[in-house]
Amino acid sequence: MLDNLVLVLSITLMYSTPLVFGALGGVISERSGVTNIGIEGMMNVGAFAGVAGSYVSGNPWIGLLCAGLAGGLVALLHAVASVTFNADQTISGVAINLLAPGIALFACRRMFDGAAMSSVVNTLPKLVDTSGFGDSPLSSLNLDVTVLLGLIAAVVMWFVLYRTKWGLRVRSVGEHPEASETLGINVYRTRCVCVILSGVLAGFGGASMTLAIISQYTQTAISGQGFIALAAVIFGKWTPHGAYLACLLFGFTQALTVMLGGGSVVPTQILAMLPYVMTVLVLVFFVGRSVAPKADGVPYIKGSR
Repeated sequence: MLDNLVLVLSITLMYSTPLVFGALGGVISERSGVTNIGIEGMMNVGAFAGVAGSYVSGNPWIGLLCAGLAGGLVALLHAVASVTFNADQTISGVAINLLAPGIALFACRRMFDGAAMSSVVNTLPKLVDTSGFGDSPLSSLNLDVTVLLGLIAAVVMWFVLYRTKWGLRVRSVGEHPEASETLGINVYRTRCVCVILSGVLAGFGGASMTLAIISQYTQTAISGQGFIALAAVIFGKWTPHGAYLACLLFGFTQALTVMLGGGSVVPTQILAMLPYVMTVLVLVFFVGRSVAPKADGVPYIKGSR
């Protein structure tokens, strides 16, 4: 019994980590007033960039940095389109979700002689060394360092948003950009910075999947995690701590899928649907109770009011 509990905890934390980074990216972007549906595409690019960086350098940490850089570059496209040129933020995000996986696949085939998948040279280190636990329940722990990094990122974002002057500016821009502009806050610059940060975090989320969980890049490495992360943002009421807890819930559904998959009478196709069914249920029952920032998704045109 204890072995199963430890295993469920391990799988929950492991599979929730990519969601945590993606959700935190959604929080920082939407808190500034920019809807970022392109989290999925940014995670996909980050997933490949992490593997490519690790392959070229032989160092998974460099791969992680490459993933953040790649996600930030893709997010820059979203920032330019939706903030600078006031394009529809939803359409811009959808375009990124269509474009980014294609870029990642094209780069993978060019870099790895036409292959649509690639393996990691060195994975990120484990947070807990279970070799000394023998046959104890703790030997089931399989936590990599990204679990800790995700928790640190959530704590840091909470502190920045609610305990710093810059965080207050970000929240004010997301609630009432016109009033923020009168106080000397550069709305365009603040939103662009937040969108780029969301891409960096999403890139880290993609890399945590390929550098720590599956140890390779495939076309399906990121299959809906970005959208589940956005559901976690809504469920968490656009707060870092709320989004983190929501990601743990979704990670728990993935753990149930893994645990029930072995020798279960339930078809594996049904079990694979659990995380997505949970996402739909969360959106149905909680989206009406969550209140987004007032200016979220609304383009800001200086002097329009």
